[in-house]
Amino acid sequence: MNSSSSDVNQSSSPFCLLGLGYSHTLNICVLEAAVILFLTILIISGNLVVIVVFHCAPLLHHHTTSHFIQTMAYADLLVGVSCLVPSLSLLHYLKGLDEELTCQVFGYLVSVLKSVSMVSLACISVDRYIAITQPFSYATLVTPCRLRVCIGLIWLYSALIFLPSFFGWGKPGYHGDIFRWCATSWQTDPGFSSFIAAMLYAPAALTVCFTYGNIFRICRQHTREITQRHARFGPQESERGERGEGCPDKRYAMVLFRITSVFYVLWMPYILYFLLESAGLYRHLVASFLTTWLAISNSFCNCLIYSLSNSVFRKGLGRLFRQLCSPCQGLGCCMEGKKGPALPRPRPAPACHV
Repeated sequence: MNSSSSDVNQSSSPFCLLGLGYSHTLNICVLEAAVILFLTILIISGNLVVIVVFHCAPLLHHHTTSHFIQTMAYADLLVGVSCLVPSLSLLHYLKGLDEELTCQVFGYLVSVLKSVSMVSLACISVDRYIAITQPFSYATLVTPCRLRVCIGLIWLYSALIFLPSFFGWGKPGYHGDIFRWCATSWQTDPGFSSFIAAMLYAPAALTVCFTYGNIFRICRQHTREITQRHARFGPQESERGERGEGCPDKRYAMVLFRITSVFYVLWMPYILYFLLESAGLYRHLVASFLTTWLAISNSFCNCLIYSLSNSVFRKGLGRLFRQLCSPCQGLGCCMEGKKGPALPRPRPAPACHV
């Protein structure tokens, strides 16, 4: 009798990870819902801006990596939309849904979308590595058709790698732990966690480290050659050589490297906790909440870093704001590409190579 009444009280009481162990659980749950809702609004609005600016600024399509950046923006936008589920759940707007199925679907979708971002970053690094090491054959190696196939394979691979979680083999992550069943009844599996680490986390991280390490090594060697030419032929010849043989790809690679670095900095606590908890070495529900939503916040940081680091993106964003404030058709000017000041088309910059 007492056990049944306690179960009823537990099911009727609000559940939130940050409120465990506190007497004023309702206030903590409201704070948790406010944090998640605020982060959701930032993610959705930020990535919508990125998608619109990419559509309006033709200069951003100068690099093929813009397609991967847009893929990440769409994936991050869907992450923000899916984060409405825990926000509405904490505000008790989703009482009629099956909690077990909802948290499974939500955890799977967010895991797939973040996997798309992780694999896209690895593909971006490979793309820049090919552009710098093989500049003359780059156009034949990276074609629009192959680019579309690559993006399709990214989505397919990300969807398949987390699919075994639906068949009882482990837990894809802690994104669904906002629901009671996910936090208390759905346990991680060491085998599945090792599988995810071996098939996703480790290959993506090693690819990024190898490609960017070689990119910066080649650009340093190129800079050293320019310095030696300056010492041999004098400043006039050196200035002419720097204008003709500069390394613009290094600057663009630095922008992409910043995005990649912030991604792994924000995701590393989550990955470490995921592996430790799966191995049974450490388990704490508040730690899982903090590391999970720290990792999800990367969906907003991507667009923030890109807007601060890329001058062409800032020009496109300024042009978009001017069109929105002008008395003409607003976004219609952008869609037609005829109204407003046109940005000059870029001249093909020579890639730096050995």
